[in-house]
Amino acid sequence: MARPRLLILPLLVAAAAVLWSPLDRALAKTAKKSDDIVNGPLLTSKINAKRTLIVGPEDEFKTVQSAIDAVPVGNTEWVIVHLRSGIYREKVVIPETKPFIFVRGNGKGRTSISHESASPHNAESSAFTVHASNVIVFGVSFRVLTRYTRRLNERSQNSARAGLPNIPEVRTVAAMVSGDKVAFYHCAFYSPHHTLFDSTGRHYYESCYIQGNIDFIFGGGQSIFQCPEIFVKPDRRTEIKGSITAQNRKEEDSSGFVFIKGKVYGVGQVYLGRANEAYSRVIFADTYLSRTINPAGWTNLGYNGATDHMLLGEYNCTGPGAAAANSMTRVPWARQFTKEEADKFLTVDFINGKEWLPAYYY
Repeated sequence: MARPRLLILPLLVAAAAVLWSPLDRALAKTAKKSDDIVNGPLLTSKINAKRTLIVGPEDEFKTVQSAIDAVPVGNTEWVIVHLRSGIYREKVVIPETKPFIFVRGNGKGRTSISHESASPHNAESSAFTVHASNVIVFGVSFRVLTRYTRRLNERSQNSARAGLPNIPEVRTVAAMVSGDKVAFYHCAFYSPHHTLFDSTGRHYYESCYIQGNIDFIFGGGQSIFQCPEIFVKPDRRTEIKGSITAQNRKEEDSSGFVFIKGKVYGVGQVYLGRANEAYSRVIFADTYLSRTINPAGWTNLGYNGATDHMLLGEYNCTGPGAAAANSMTRVPWARQFTKEEADKFLTVDFINGKEWLPAYYY
C-alpha cells in the first residue's frame, strides 16, 4: 500500500524518484489509502519550529486569536500555536502579514473553533480565516452557528447540524482560505451550507471531513482534497437540490478542485457541482459516490453561459451515484476522464506540493 512521502533530504528525494517506478505509480492510483496517517508529531518534526505558543484555559494564551496576535508581523520562521482540547468560541483570523504558522489541535473530535455568526457576506460569517501564506493546520474542527442553531444545540458540540431558519441569503462559512500554500490535515468543517470558502491559492486538505448542502465547497482555489469524507445534509431553507462544489475559474488558469480517494454520502440529494463560471474545473477521482448524488451528476442552475470550456467530471469513481451507474442520465457536458487525462490531477504536482508540503500521500 502507498505510504506517506515526506519532504526529506534532497538525496533521499532523488533516490525515491528513481525507485518510484511507473508501475508503482499505477498501483498507487488504484490502491486504497494507506493505513499510515500523517499525525501531529510527524508534522511537528518536519516543520521543526523553534517556538510554541500554547492556548488553553490555564495557559498564557486563553484564546486562539491572542496567540495569533503574538506572532510577529513579517514572521519568517515556523511558529506552533498549540490548542489544548476544548471548544474555542471565537472568530479567528490569520492575517496576510503573519505567515509560517502551524495551528496544532489535539484532534478534530477534541479541539474545535466555533463562531456564532450569519451574514450575507462570506468573509464576515467565517469562523476561521487564513489570509497568510505558509500555514499548516492539524486536528481542529471548525463550526459556525447562529443564535438559532446554538439554542437547538446547547447540549451538543456539533453546533451546525440542526439547520438554519428559512433565510436563503444567509451565509455560514466554517473556514475561508485565501492564502497560498495552506494545508489542513485531519480537520473537520461543519455548516449547513457554504461551508468551506476555498477562495484563492494552492491548498491541500488531507483526510478532512466536510459537511453541507448548497455550494458547500466553493471559491477559486487550486486545491487537492485527498481522502476526504463529504457528508451531505438536507437544507431546510429551500427545496432546490444543492451542490457539493461551485468552483470559480473564470479563465484558463491553474485553479480547480480535485477530490481523490474519498467518499460522498449523506441525506437527500445533491449534485457533484454547479457550473459556476465559464472555465469551472472540478474532478472527482477514485471516489465512492453514494445514492445521495443526483443521477444528472452536475447542474448549471443560475448559469446561462456556454459549457464548452468547463472541466467538470469524474475518473474511476464507484458506487450508485457514480457516472458508470448513471450513464444515461448524466448531463451531456459532464466529462468522463481517461487515465491519461486524469493523471496530471492525481498527485500533489497539481499544487506544486513537493515544493512546500511537509507531508503528503501520492
